[in-house]
Formats: sequence, structure tokens, C-alpha cells
Amino acid sequence: MTNVEHYDAEHYEPGVSRVFQTKDETRAFYDKIARVYDLLAERSEQPMREAGLRMLAAQSNERILEIGYGTGHCIVDLAKAVGPDGEVWGIDLSQNMQGIAQQLAEREGLADRVRLDCGDAAHLPYESESVDGIFTSFTLELFDTPDLPSVLTEWRRVLRTSGRLVVVGLSKEGRQGLVMKAYEWTHKHFPNLMDCRPIFVSRALEAAGFTIADQSIEHMWVAVEVVKGVKGT
Repeated sequence: MTNVEHYDAEHYEPGVSRVFQTKDETRAFYDKIARVYDLLAERSEQPMREAGLRMLAAQSNERILEIGYGTGHCIVDLAKAVGPDGEVWGIDLSQNMQGIAQQLAEREGLADRVRLDCGDAAHLPYESESVDGIFTSFTLELFDTPDLPSVLTEWRRVLRTSGRLVVVGLSKEGRQGLVMKAYEWTHKHFPNLMDCRPIFVSRALEAAGFTIADQSIEHMWVAVEVVKGVKGT
């Protein structure tokens, strides 16, 4: 496992932009757009999330954690996959997202197998080795580059041995082009509009001690990595 104290961000994340918003600003932003988030992003992001869910392949009776559950669509899919004897936990920074996701779980009749928390995913309120799998989409990019190894180490802590983490994230891999350059420029100059930025997802997981078991590069209007990392002993 990479020593977090000696993590060389430029080695693992060369050319990756920094995060320019505070967590309070990020929380306020997602609280503000929670009720229109699906209109803004769901159509483009949904196929990427579905690819990640297929890669995770949640099974009956498992306990799965989603980090950054947003409006709750993947929470519902995961709750269906784990069945009545499984559990799905979720953590999200936005209280308004929590309310919307909770309502969706209740409407789908799945609230009895879902636990949704509001909090900072850099400090998970769960016991070590307590979940079989972790799913996250378009969330890891919200953490600043120097924080990635400690965040991923925390996520690794709650996974059981041989548990898997699937990350769907904006990527510096794959086709970049003018759209990506424009996106990164907007992120730098108007971070309140573009809070995420592309990173090297697979490299970040490897640096945190995960074994890469599967990966693909998808494309919406920018490149997206879908990566499965497995926790070893």
C-alpha cells in the first residue's frame, strides 16, 4: 500500500487540476441544485452509472455502501440487487440530496433495507471491514488531489478483505480534445459551475493499495473511467 505521508501527487496525478471550492461551498451548491439535479445531469450520467453498477455486480444478502448517492437512483438499484436480506448504506454531503433519496427509497418500498447518512466521505461513520462493496459515481473528483490517497484509504478501511470498490469518474485517460480543455478551463475559472475535474481514477486506486480487477473507458461529452479495485489482505 502506498504510504499516504509520502504520496507524490504529481507522479500519480500529473496535470490534474486542484479543487478550488471548500466543502461548505460544495455542500451549499448541491443543496441548491438537489431538486433539479436529474434534469441537469441524469441523462448523460445514467449510462455511466449503469456501467459501474454492472461492474460492481451487487449480490443477494450483501451490504453495499454508496458514496455520493445524490438523488438516490443507484441506491434503489443496489437495494433491489441485494434483496430483502441485504443492506445498502449511503453517505452524501448534501442534506437536501439525502431527503430526496430517502423519499425515493420509500416510494419504491425499499426503505427497510436502506440507511442514508449525511456527512463527509473522507471520514466514514462505519466500522472497519463492515461492507462487501462500495460504489461511487462522479464523487471522487470532488476531493482535492493531495487528499485522494487518504480518502481512498478510508474507503478501503470499511471494506472487507476481497471486497470491491467501483469508481465511475471523469478521467484524464481516453480522448481529451477541445471539450475537455474547455471543461478544465471552466473548472479553474468558475469552480462554482464546474466543481468536478478529471483525474486518473485507476492510478489513484492503485496508489491507495487496491488491485485493479476490471476497468473501462467510456465517453459521454468527456472521458469517464469505470474501475473496479479489490482490497487485498
